[in-house]
Amino acid sequence: MTLFFFFKLYLDKTLVHEIFEGTLTNETKCLTCESITNKDESFLDLSIDIEQNKSLTNCLSNFSSIEILSKNDKFFCDQCNSLQEAQKRMKIKKLPNTLIIHLKRFKYMENIQQYTKLNYRVVFPFEIIIQNTTSNIEEPDKKFNLFAVVIHVGSGPNHGHYYSLIKCHGVWFIFDDHHIDIREESDLYECFGSSNEFNNDCGYLLFYQCEDSKNN
Repeated sequence: MTLFFFFKLYLDKTLVHEIFEGTLTNETKCLTCESITNKDESFLDLSIDIEQNKSLTNCLSNFSSIEILSKNDKFFCDQCNSLQEAQKRMKIKKLPNTLIIHLKRFKYMENIQQYTKLNYRVVFPFEIIIQNTTSNIEEPDKKFNLFAVVIHVGSGPNHGHYYSLIKCHGVWFIFDDHHIDIREESDLYECFGSSNEFNNDCGYLLFYQCEDSKNN
């Protein structure tokens, strides 16, 4: 009876899943026989690679770009029954009601053999329609509104400080440990990032809420 209870608990969706869970499709195309393999996987946040002076929309487009699997990374094709060169692409199939976008600001640098922080300027909009990349997507025109940003201050992943800007009833508030205050919406522009290494207050996690779920 106890084992059944824990097994059922494992299978049941939690409130976290209901709010934040979406679905990605991992599509791999064999370049020899052109067969396509699709595998769905769930996500609670989208982890996005970033570049200097790029918009969030541009970074999301790169997220779904084609990657070539070759040499030591060849794909085992079931049709060919052997390792083959292939195209791999991650597609967004289903969007959650609340979308968390994780900007990958910490990167391992081979030359110094440690992680360093990328203070890159990434412009994120207050409203966004995510470009869904599968033909069988539900609600392809979902509009999302930014309502919270987690900001990292510091030069690396092992030290620094986090605080949040959260929108409540149309007003933006800052939550910084015990300090809570009102902020202007324009203050978020300072969280885009910068090429200036001394200005390292950077947006790290972006929280977008679906416009329909907000109105319900």
